[in-house]
Amino acid sequence: MKATIHHTINYLVDKLRTHQKADGSWRFCFETGVKTDAYMIILLKSLNHQDEELIKKIVKRLLSIQSTNGVWKEFYDEEEGNLSATIEAYFALLYSGYVNEKEDRMLKAKSFIMKKGGLASAHDLTKVILSLTGQISWPKAFQVPIEFILLPRSAPISLYDLVGYARVHYVPILIASNMDFHLKTKETPNLSELLGERHLNDRPLDFSKSIIETIKREIKKLIYLPKQIRSLAFEQAKQFMLKRIEPDGTLYSYFSATFLMVFSLLSLGYSKTDPVIVNAINGLKGLICRTKHGYHTENSTSTVWDTALISHSLQKAGVEPFDPMIVKAGNYLLSRQHTKYGDWAFNNPNTLPGGWGFSDINTINPDVDDTTAALRAINELASNYVNFSNSWSRGVHWVLSMQNNDGGWAAFERNTDNFMVTFIPIDEAERTFIDPSTTDLTGRTLEFLGNDVNLHVIYPQIRMGARWLVRNQEENGSWYGRWGICYIYGTWAAITGLRAVGISQNHSSITKGIDWLHSIQNKDGGWGESCYSDAYKKYVPLNASTPSQTAWALDALISVFDQPTTIIDKGIERLIQSVQEDSWKTDYPTGAGLPGAFYIHYHSYRYIWPLLTLSNYRNKFLSQYEL
Repeated sequence: MKATIHHTINYLVDKLRTHQKADGSWRFCFETGVKTDAYMIILLKSLNHQDEELIKKIVKRLLSIQSTNGVWKEFYDEEEGNLSATIEAYFALLYSGYVNEKEDRMLKAKSFIMKKGGLASAHDLTKVILSLTGQISWPKAFQVPIEFILLPRSAPISLYDLVGYARVHYVPILIASNMDFHLKTKETPNLSELLGERHLNDRPLDFSKSIIETIKREIKKLIYLPKQIRSLAFEQAKQFMLKRIEPDGTLYSYFSATFLMVFSLLSLGYSKTDPVIVNAINGLKGLICRTKHGYHTENSTSTVWDTALISHSLQKAGVEPFDPMIVKAGNYLLSRQHTKYGDWAFNNPNTLPGGWGFSDINTINPDVDDTTAALRAINELASNYVNFSNSWSRGVHWVLSMQNNDGGWAAFERNTDNFMVTFIPIDEAERTFIDPSTTDLTGRTLEFLGNDVNLHVIYPQIRMGARWLVRNQEENGSWYGRWGICYIYGTWAAITGLRAVGISQNHSSITKGIDWLHSIQNKDGGWGESCYSDAYKKYVPLNASTPSQTAWALDALISVFDQPTTIIDKGIERLIQSVQEDSWKTDYPTGAGLPGAFYIHYHSYRYIWPLLTLSNYRNKFLSQYEL
């Protein structure tokens, strides 16, 4: 097996070398399910934007991922199918003009939609799309007054209690819903047959009603005349969006936020040919990537994330930091470090910019995970070049400054965890509107600070982070991960983080976590977890092994044991096999976005995580002469 490990590492290094772009980056596809492709068709048709070739390409992909029973799924093992995804794909395909509602596959989709309760039972984001395009009236649950925008941060609840990525989605929804905006064209399909028996506005509001009443009560305290305050709110909401447009025309680099922004600007009277809208569409077209199923619209690129992780894994595999491939990657990352203040500074005003964002064109929305990933990648370069050293110092300072008061780290903003906003009536608000400390962010940050900055638990900040992880372990020994699937991801991040800052392998949290990983190993030696874990917030086995989840589990075990165990070696054998495979298991989404509704297949992950884990195994357990 030793020779096979060496051969596989070399194979992955060579493979990644051929994929590097001229600017030093790696640009793998950030593939999601149905949403972005369906929304692209709906947007282009709603604007009467003439790009039939692009629409045909997207139609081809949507049809290619439809199941034989007529439904669309968000992930392979989604048993019956996904109602919202099926509604979105069905609507977009009809709108495209290239698919007829009488076709057998469309009749099957229609039957499934009706069986599952129709449009009334869709996810809230799907209902927003249906409202914008005139298929349904705006549900009462969305009718938070636009004046909410004006509430000061001192109010019990305000816009800035939402995390930045939620704000840029929620503001355009507020604008369009308060304008009661609907956009139909002569080609818009009529989905009235699919409304379902339950009335769209009968959603019980329970606590949400009291939150809306609280918002209205706070609005009354504002010292403006009613007409004045409403027009001011719309203007401020518009400016909020315009100020966050990136150089490529997109809002915060997200397809979904940009889509919503375009409709909200139309509701405010913008022309379909206004430069802001034209630039937005051009920016969205830049998110097209090619997959085995055809052309796909990414929700954003993952270029910075992929480049940072790949460069780090290559260096762990033995590629010298002065190799042109690593230097080029470092220079690319250097060019993407942030110099502007963004919304992160609202709760962290005394820190200079220094983070990195996820996507290629991202200048104001940094996050902690991408920042530590970039810093890992330039660590060795920073020891030898002044420009990298300065970049490193700014980045480390920014990461340390982003620690929450509870000791953990969140993804985007400090202390953005006002639980009141989770009662705003939007599906999964409790997991999407706030940005609390999470296991994966805290664990990966500690791993970086321990292994790359040489900080350990004797330092108060590190001790706080380690204690946060110990407090937030599940009873069964696992940890929940927010941005990956799911308990394997969180447990890997927690264990490797705790070990990096000096927590003993015999600590009860470590042993419990290891026992849990042992207990869920598959018979073939690998590990695999279903996206249902994220939706249900409890571990659900996939009953198959995926490359990234196998690599995560193994990496956690490698960080704990002084010698390879039978369980580790069996897992390594399975991981090596997976490198050459090409099946649904290698394509299974292991990135998490919107619980139950949005999952990510990172095309880079089949290379990154096996390479990193095999390299860590070799570096710890095998000496050079044994290879």
